[in-house]
Amino acid sequence: MPPGMTRKLETKKNGSFVPTVVVHNLIGGEERAPRAGAEIESRSACDQSDLVGIAPASTLEDVREACRAAKGAQRRWANMPAPARGEIIGRLGETLSRHKETLSRVVCREIGKPMREARGEVQEAIDTAHFFQSEGRRLYGQTVPSEMPNKELFTYRRPLGVAGLITAGNFPIAVPSWKIIPALLCGNTVVWKPSDDASTIAFLFGRMLEEAGVPPGVLNIVHGTGAVAGQAVLTCVDERLVDKISFTGSTAIGRQVGEICGRNLQVPSLELGGKNPMIVLRDADIDLAVDGALFSGFGTAGQRCTSLANLILDKPIKKAFTEKLLARVNGICIGNPNLSEDVFYGPLIAERFFARFMEHYDMAKKDGAKLITKEGRITAANKPANFVGDPASGYYVFPAIWDGVRIDMNIGQTEVFGPTINLIEVDGFEEALQVANGTPYGLSSSIYTQSPQTMLTFKQGIGAGMSSINNSTSGAEAHLPFGGNGWSGNGTRESGIWVLDAYTKWHAVNVDLAGKLQLAQIDVDFGQTREATDLSALGG
Repeated sequence: MPPGMTRKLETKKNGSFVPTVVVHNLIGGEERAPRAGAEIESRSACDQSDLVGIAPASTLEDVREACRAAKGAQRRWANMPAPARGEIIGRLGETLSRHKETLSRVVCREIGKPMREARGEVQEAIDTAHFFQSEGRRLYGQTVPSEMPNKELFTYRRPLGVAGLITAGNFPIAVPSWKIIPALLCGNTVVWKPSDDASTIAFLFGRMLEEAGVPPGVLNIVHGTGAVAGQAVLTCVDERLVDKISFTGSTAIGRQVGEICGRNLQVPSLELGGKNPMIVLRDADIDLAVDGALFSGFGTAGQRCTSLANLILDKPIKKAFTEKLLARVNGICIGNPNLSEDVFYGPLIAERFFARFMEHYDMAKKDGAKLITKEGRITAANKPANFVGDPASGYYVFPAIWDGVRIDMNIGQTEVFGPTINLIEVDGFEEALQVANGTPYGLSSSIYTQSPQTMLTFKQGIGAGMSSINNSTSGAEAHLPFGGNGWSGNGTRESGIWVLDAYTKWHAVNVDLAGKLQLAQIDVDFGQTREATDLSALGG
């Protein structure tokens, strides 16, 4: 479409709701329907009768076509000067800013995230774009001194090629921005398989990237299920159509991604699950720590990889802390965030998350943990007094707090992905740190204390990839590395300058101007030693 023209969305009537968006794949700069003609529905997590979008159910052949388009565009894109690519990324930030409120409302409508959090998510994508705009002028290499005369040594960052990106639905625009923006800035082309829980916002984000000036074929989007379209992206690794995988999702699927990439001698970026600890010591500001625990555990209905799981409480303050936390939890507003900005958390995003959440009750009870809040799904007959909307319209659940948990219980070790917290009592910092490091995960962590020495010891001893002091386990900034260790990832990082290593390879170049063959380590002239000086006359 010529610059300056406006392209409208294709929509369908949706009863009394905002119209349904007709979502297309983006392949080679063209919006396309899937070859097989199959579709998937993206229904609002807040109200299942609201059909937000109708998206393609892509097949392996659709994904192959997208990968071939990306390969065809990659050299041309890489040859564009990095500062020019950065300017396109900068325009993306401006485009997102213009549409921030509308995009936030789509996030709220599609996955049920409260408007406050939805606006923050879109802002994270804006921040990421503005940060990486200037990185287009800082894709630094080095000049290195040679051991030979008349010879120069250089290093350069080079793009990897085609990046296959697979993302989850709980952060449908922020996390994709962490992957797409640096991948493009570094000169790679992209094939993105968004979550089928958030097809609509993914389609709109793709439109924003096109509006900013990303050329045809540089960004390709294939919608569909993880089992088919997601697996197809991985198949294209084996077929040498994809040179890099970045995946956000469960640890179990992350292992499969790692195996496929490993046999192709590729290093994937894996951002996986968490079982995140928060320590509250006896010298902590209790009210501040309650604020942090409330948001860490129940923000986004606990559907964050950085959500608080194990709340580790020092024995002298456990009773008072628990009473204050319960009072706050019992007062939060749950419900449909499209109807009120007072909603603290909304529904679980999809039925599979609800089923998994319901299973955790039996796990915890079998372990011997004690539930000190209400149990299960919120219904019309059993709902909080301040519930907003119709509880039967989505998968709304009560917040769960379990007391009497030990770190060796299954409930202390297993990621649940929902609004649930385990209370674990300890006696002092040393035991608290041991418990905090007592799971195979290592994503996020937090401690509340007034002691500078304890803060230092915690930073040095915790095994997580990210830590907060007197703040929540959740939250990220565009210029700080994001990622985990152990079962939470493979050591790669999103965001900040550190992510550049995930989307570039180093190229070493030597330029010999001597006019003759010079062999390093062989023809080197280190000079000659002269006769030794005798210092014995000085004694000693």
